[in-house]
Amino acid sequence: MRILIADDSEVMRRAVRGLLSSEPGWEVCGEASDGPGALEKTRELQPHLVLLDINMPGTTGLQTARRIRQEVPPTKILIMTLHDAARFLPTVREAGADGCVDKARLGNDLIDMIKKLLEPGAG
Repeated sequence: MRILIADDSEVMRRAVRGLLSSEPGWEVCGEASDGPGALEKTRELQPHLVLLDINMPGTTGLQTARRIRQEVPPTKILIMTLHDAARFLPTVREAGADGCVDKARLGNDLIDMIKKLLEPGAG
């Protein structure tokens, strides 16, 4: 599975890449530091999954999720936030994303959330 990581923090992108590297068959195919870059790389690389920070320069993760959903509909989208992910879930779904994960719990939740998104009929 090909994954694109979009976060304005290089440290966060590196941490997420490290978490994902332990999964066989998963490849981080690209990274972006802002919304426009994430949209451009999604068009270019056609990843299976895009991990988007909710707050990025250029356009927010939610705005970027809407554009990705319109332009590259099969792509799964998972929003990452520093806040309570459950609170943002309705807004995230309205934007076209498939789920939301709290950055403070990435080590505990990210891999499992991605695996659930990959299940048939998920999202």
